[in-house]
Amino acid sequence: MKWAIFLLVAAVMIVAIMGLGVLAHIVRASGQVGGNTAPIFVTKIPAGYRDWKLVSVAHEAGNLNDIRAILANDAGINAYREGKVPFPEGTIIARIAWNYVASEENNKVFGREQSFVAGSAPEWHLQFMVKDSKKYSAAGGWGFAQFDKDGKPADEALMKKCFACHEPFKDRDFVFTRYSP
Repeated sequence: MKWAIFLLVAAVMIVAIMGLGVLAHIVRASGQVGGNTAPIFVTKIPAGYRDWKLVSVAHEAGNLNDIRAILANDAGINAYREGKVPFPEGTIIARIAWNYVASEENNKVFGREQSFVAGSAPEWHLQFMVKDSKKYSAAGGWGFAQFDKDGKPADEALMKKCFACHEPFKDRDFVFTRYSP
């Protein structure tokens, strides 16, 4: 009789442990109980981003051939200025891009081709990174967003590629741009 009770208790414990293991796997894989994964992308343009402070500017050559302004909200700009990594919750970093074009008007004044300016918006002209470590745990704590010149968000398949490009910058909290005072 004692052996039967012992085996029953052992079987119940094994089932319970296995059940917890499966539950732990689901939570670890999805970031949430029940397998409801949060997307790693953002679908709305953050309000007021044009009033944020400048972090840096960049020129992306090659196929993109654009110039960019990198902006951050108050939480982000303070972290940049103080050299804080990881960035605090609520940080939002924006990238606004324009086609990189020669300025014929300026070049006439200079007497040679040397001036380039922001042209029209390229097809994908806005990008954002939103820091929310719980919601976007599967992507290093960042949600990614990209919007075309009409304000429409990129599709999910494209946005799933973002984190892979940012992974080499893990030591900088997955952020490409450095602060340019």
